[in-house]
Amino acid sequence: MRSFDMLAAVLLVVGGLNWGLVGVIDFDLVAALFGADSILANAVYTVVGAAAVYQAIALKRIQRRWNVRTAAA
Repeated sequence: MRSFDMLAAVLLVVGGLNWGLVGVIDFDLVAALFGADSILANAVYTVVGAAAVYQAIALKRIQRRWNVRTAAA
């Protein structure tokens, strides 16, 4: 599962960088690479979104698996 966790993390970084480009210079890298509203661009957006949902749902489990200790609130 660690490889799946890493893949999800990489996809979130890709998505974050793309949104950063959209916000700062109004440039959508995914659309530029694969074509706006193309099936491939939509697939990339879908996979990045699925990675975000996975990370949000599995955050505590991932922290335990990776032995990450968080500060007590």
